Amino acid sequence: MVLEMGMNHLGEISLLTKIAKPDICIITNIGTSHIGNLGSRKNILKAKLEILEGNKNPTVIINQDNDLLQQWKEENQNKINIITYGIQMPSDTNAKAIALKQEGSEFTCNIKNQEVRVKVPVGGEHFILNALCAISVGKVLNIETNKIVEAIEGFELTKKRMDIAQLKNNIKIINDAYNASFESMQASLKYLAEFKQNRKIAVLGDMLELGEYAKKLHQQVGEEILKNKIVILLCSGKEAKQIAKHAKEKGMLEENIYYLEDKEKIEEELRKIIKPGDVILFKASNGMRFFDIAENMKKEKEVY
Repeated sequence: MVLEMGMNHLGEISLLTKIAKPDICIITNIGTSHIGNLGSRKNILKAKLEILEGNKNPTVIINQDNDLLQQWKEENQNKINIITYGIQMPSDTNAKAIALKQEGSEFTCNIKNQEVRVKVPVGGEHFILNALCAISVGKVLNIETNKIVEAIEGFELTKKRMDIAQLKNNIKIINDAYNASFESMQASLKYLAEFKQNRKIAVLGDMLELGEYAKKLHQQVGEEILKNKIVILLCSGKEAKQIAKHAKEKGMLEENIYYLEDKEKIEEELRKIIKPGDVILFKASNGMRFFDIAENMKKEKEVY
């Protein structure tokens, strides 16, 4: 049985697949999602490690680039079979010669003693990590190398996750408003920054379920806005006010920052400021329903 704990990843293709091998448990990330309920990242790690309970002699696949998972591996590698994958840290499955592109990515990976070029049909470095996770599962299950590569190349995202649409006048919208944590905000803004020849607009809302960490993490998103050279920022939501405020404090031009009452006001403002060639990212927790704005833009694309 393959079990997974973490964000929605390429590894899902192998979830709940019965196999004649020891159980496989996958932990993809220890971030800040649900930190308001669990209190700390260490408690999140403890909760995700519950996946091991009841599994006899499991193979555990982890993201070696994650600090807490790396530490856990160092402490437990002599007690349990742990397989690692990563980009930054030396791992059992590593990505090399990475080529990040707007429409997808490519990297080289050693699969069963063979150097293979892998194409990921979704942009963003975080999806390379997802692919490495899927490769790790495939290697453990002894799936043929060509089938592993083909499965990754044929991967399709669920709706509202990094859904890219082309509108009139070379305007692009990135609908990634299915959910949001600090880590996924950070990854989406980093992906937006890849559109180097376009004016970049970020439409951001609240990240929910952060509890006492909400203010600090929303402020950190404000820093990511500057780090990724986002030109225009539109925010809405009680907590998202901290994103706008911190971006201004860190040096973003005030005239390029818009804090609006609700998503309807955001849509109105976008109609006024959007220009040919713009790339617009929509990112917020699902409850903010920012995906509605993206869908409206796709339906009314002649307006823009």
